[in-house]
Amino acid sequence: MISKILIANRGEISLRIIRTCKEMGIATVAVHTTVDQDAMHVRMADEAVCIGKPRSPGNKESYLSISAIISACEITGSHAVHPGYGFLSENSEFVEQLEDHDITFIGPSSKHIKLMGDKITAKETMLGLGVPCVPGPNESIDSVEMARSVARDIGYPVIVKASAGGGGRGMKVVRSEDDLVQAYHGAQQEAGASFGNEEVYLEKFLPHGRHIEIQVLGDGQGNAVHLGERDCTIQRRHQKLLEEAPCPVLDDQTRMEIGGICSKAIAEMGYKGVGTIEFLYDSGQFYFIEMNTRLQVEHPVTEAIYGIDLVKEQIKVASGNALDIMQEDLKARGHSIEVRINAETVPDFIPCPGKVGLYHSPGGLGIRMDSFLYNGYSVPPNYDSLIGKLISHGENRTLAIAKLKRALEELIVHPISTTAPLFQLLLEDKDFLKSRYDIHWLEKWLKENGDLLKNN
Repeated sequence: MISKILIANRGEISLRIIRTCKEMGIATVAVHTTVDQDAMHVRMADEAVCIGKPRSPGNKESYLSISAIISACEITGSHAVHPGYGFLSENSEFVEQLEDHDITFIGPSSKHIKLMGDKITAKETMLGLGVPCVPGPNESIDSVEMARSVARDIGYPVIVKASAGGGGRGMKVVRSEDDLVQAYHGAQQEAGASFGNEEVYLEKFLPHGRHIEIQVLGDGQGNAVHLGERDCTIQRRHQKLLEEAPCPVLDDQTRMEIGGICSKAIAEMGYKGVGTIEFLYDSGQFYFIEMNTRLQVEHPVTEAIYGIDLVKEQIKVASGNALDIMQEDLKARGHSIEVRINAETVPDFIPCPGKVGLYHSPGGLGIRMDSFLYNGYSVPPNYDSLIGKLISHGENRTLAIAKLKRALEELIVHPISTTAPLFQLLLEDKDFLKSRYDIHWLEKWLKENGDLLKNN
C-alpha cells in the first residue's frame, strides 16, 4: 500500500483526501501558494511545501506547475500524487511525467486521460463500446461549409463544442442556419483561448434533456462496477449547482441497464480508478456527452447512498489491488442532495472573496459539510469561488430536502455573500419538488425569481 501521498490541490477537496489518508494510516503532503499558507489543508497535512505565487493573468505556476509538483514529491519523499479535481487532474502530460519519475498517480493511466480528454475520440470510443451517443459525426468540423452540411443532416437546433473543452467553455447553441457562422467562429475562438486548441465538433442539441452521470470504478485488471447515477440537471451556464442521487425520474430497471452498459465499457477499456460517464437523458433515451477521468465535485452524494469512500477505493486500486466490491453487493440506500456553496452574490453570481468573520457549519443526522473555512480565514480572489459543499442524506427525497433546508438555515458565513439563499428559495419551488425541470430550467427560474433573491 502507498505510504505517503502528496495532494496536488487546495480547498475542500484537499481536506477531504487528507481525512481518508489519515484513516488509512497514510502520511500526507500539502502543496500551497503564498496566498494559501494559512489554508486549512496546509494545517491538517503532515507536511507542507510552498510551490509559488498564486494564480494571476499570465501566471500558470504553482498548482498548474508540473515541475513544482514533482519537485515537491522528491523533496518530501512522496510515493504518490492525488490530483483531486481541476488543476492537473486530467492532464495526461502530468501523468506521463509522474510515471517517468516512478511516482504513482492516483487515477487512470495517461492513455485513458488522453483518450477521454478529446471529446471526438471519446465519443468514437464509447460508440465502439456500445454506449449510446448524441447524434452527430465523430470528427472535427474544419469549415463553415462542413458545419452547414452536418447541421442540415441532423437538423436544428445543434450545438458547436470544443473538442478539448469542458465546463461550458467553447460551446455555442445554434437554432438556425442564420446563426451558424457566428457560433462556429465564436466557439473556435473561445476554445483556442481556453484550451489552446481551436478544434470543434457539432452535435444535435437536446433542449429538454436532463444531465445524468454514471459513477464507475475500475481496477485496471478487467474488473469494474457502477455506483448508480447522479442527477446534475440544475445548472447555470453549463455549471452544476445542485446534484442528487438517485435521479428522481429513473426507475430501477433503467438505471441498472445504463449502469451495466457503463461498467462493461470501463471493464473492456481496462480503466483504473474512478470515473464519471455523463449523459443527456431526453425522452427516455441516454446520449453520451463526455467522460470525466477523475473524482467529481459531487461525489459525496454517491458516497452517502452507497456508504463507500471513493477516495479510499481510488488509493486501493492505484496501489495495485483488485476490486473487492461486487456489483451485486452495491445497494443504494435513501436519497442524497448536494448544493455548492460559492462565495458569490445572487442572482448575479459575482465572486465575493474576503475575510470570514464568523463561520458556523451545520450538523445533525444526515448532514455533511465539506469546507475549508474557519473564523478569520480570508477567501482569496485568485481561485474558483467554491467554498463548501453541503450534503444531506435521508430515507427518501422528501426527507433529504427537509434536512437540507434545515442545514441551510444553520449555515453561517459572515460577512461575505454566498449562494445559500438561492438554495433556500429553490428548495421551496413546486417544480423542483416534483422534479419537473431540464438543464435550462434554472436559468429561466432565475429570471423569474431574481427580485426575490435580491431581497432574501
